[in-house]
Amino acid sequence: MVSNSNATLRDPKTWLALGFITFQFWILFNPQQPHLERPAHLVIALLLTFLAIPLTGTGLPRLIERTIDGLILLATIGVGIYYWQEMPRLTTRIENVSPIEWYDMALAGTLVLLLLEAVRRTVGMILLAVIVAFIAYGAFGYMLPGEIGFGQIELDAWSEILAMTTSGILGVTTETSVNFIFYFIVFGVVYSAVGGGQLFIDIAMRAVGKSRGGGAKVAIVGSSLMGTISGSAVANVTATGVFTIPLMRRTGMSGERAAAVEAIASTGGQLMPPIMGIAAFVMAELLVVPYVQVALAGVFPALAFYFALFASADLHARKHGVGTLTEDDLKGIAPVLPRLHMLVPVIVLVAGLMMGYSAQIAVTLATVTCLLIPLARAETRYPLSSLPAMILDTGKQAATIAVPIAAIGIVIAVAIQSNLALKFASGLISVGGGSYAISLILVVLGCIVMGMGLPTVAAYIIGAILYVPALETLGVEPLQAHFFVMYFCILSMVTPPVSLASFAAAGVAKTDAMKTSMVAFGMCGVAFLIPFAFIADKALLFQGSYAEIAIAGTGLIVSTLIWAMGLTGFIVRNLNLMERGLLLACGAAAMITRTGSLIWSAAMVTGVLYVALHLALGRRQCRHPAINSK
Repeated sequence: MVSNSNATLRDPKTWLALGFITFQFWILFNPQQPHLERPAHLVIALLLTFLAIPLTGTGLPRLIERTIDGLILLATIGVGIYYWQEMPRLTTRIENVSPIEWYDMALAGTLVLLLLEAVRRTVGMILLAVIVAFIAYGAFGYMLPGEIGFGQIELDAWSEILAMTTSGILGVTTETSVNFIFYFIVFGVVYSAVGGGQLFIDIAMRAVGKSRGGGAKVAIVGSSLMGTISGSAVANVTATGVFTIPLMRRTGMSGERAAAVEAIASTGGQLMPPIMGIAAFVMAELLVVPYVQVALAGVFPALAFYFALFASADLHARKHGVGTLTEDDLKGIAPVLPRLHMLVPVIVLVAGLMMGYSAQIAVTLATVTCLLIPLARAETRYPLSSLPAMILDTGKQAATIAVPIAAIGIVIAVAIQSNLALKFASGLISVGGGSYAISLILVVLGCIVMGMGLPTVAAYIIGAILYVPALETLGVEPLQAHFFVMYFCILSMVTPPVSLASFAAAGVAKTDAMKTSMVAFGMCGVAFLIPFAFIADKALLFQGSYAEIAIAGTGLIVSTLIWAMGLTGFIVRNLNLMERGLLLACGAAAMITRTGSLIWSAAMVTGVLYVALHLALGRRQCRHPAINSK
């Protein structure tokens, strides 16, 4: 441990990460000009990215690869020097009026190329291809015919838009990384490092491990709790899946289904307040609303998602007789009670947000609590030698998120300058023939396709640019439209053919990636109607009176359960096709119609009465087995 700590201390990335953290907390309490904060944040993120992920696999001699890396690092430092030297001019110049120098254009070109290479190293070729396509559209779109074309924008104007103003690369996405995302990454890294993540798993084991289908339920509950501190489905899979997937397989569950359960449960973590997969912070900025409003709006979608999964896991276990843990599986769990004080940081975070503190201050207080509260008991004390690793991990995670979302600023700039969003919206509605339902389905397909292979936050931002205007044109309110897009971008993580969370889970389980992805997609059927529910009733996003919110939320949970029973085909016995069809119809009708409407009421009453009748007859048959034989 000591030698590892010393090696981490000698690593220049650790000191760069420490500088990153120091800078971020300095500007938190001493805010600076955007042309100082955002370039500095981005340059440090680029340096950390290029140091942490060196150039490899090119087929070139290692010396040449290192030389290229060195030149890239020098170019990145040059970008930082440019912004430092030119900051007074950049903050006082008038856009579209002040002259643009040759070195401004050189800087813009260099920054774009550095971002593209950093995106390739951190995220991969899919997002890179999307950004390159938008760059090509911005450069040559004036040559395209009809509505898709637009007036030519010269290179000097693009240089100004992308790199010299706060509406391109240094725009809303980088602003969100600077002002919100970084501080929540610090909290997540520290809380996991001091044992918070393991506590969540152990709480799940104690709470639901002994119940029927406990193996899958542990994965679902543990991942939902992990979702409060982690913003990545893939990170959740790798953090919890190494424990939960073998656990589920020991209960008789197939490898593909075990991996699929973990993939879906980890994906739902991006819906779980307060962090919600980083996309919530971007949403708050795009909507220009307090972050707390977005976090509150995410409560029922997240609860419905996990309740649907939990009910499906229980019904599947009852139907197939697999998935239940044994006493041996539950042995060796460290006592939870002596570690319950480790929940205080999460309580501090939520309480801070609810009391009206800014998200940055609330999460900073929670992070300080993370560092102090474990020292209260011997069972949770951590060695100070682990601090360098926390610092390095924070820097790496912050960099790998800051770089791609800054690069998406290019996409936003091109979409705005070309008026692509409105053109896309009108085109989508035209393809849908003006039909509300068809247009919604087209948006769903677009979000899922857009999300294939992209990080959720990237998919959401691009989806928000392209699809939210279309939904608003259809009469959907902005908050509902943004949540609808985000939800389906998140589900793309488990939707074939490219489903990153399923692929990560398959890697942990050593199962076929595509088979795992297909199983996960089938299991996700319980969640696919939830977004249509909050499109139909905004009370599910905490918009309305407390009574409206409570009734709508209760109705969503009940209808989700009815829908899950129909999909699983089991309550206390196997259901025939007619029974399944009835429950599916009732569950779907109640979810996609407004709370209290005639259709909602009829569907809820019919579904609940049938389930109650089924349960009563099932218990009667269990007490009097002879009834079955007649």
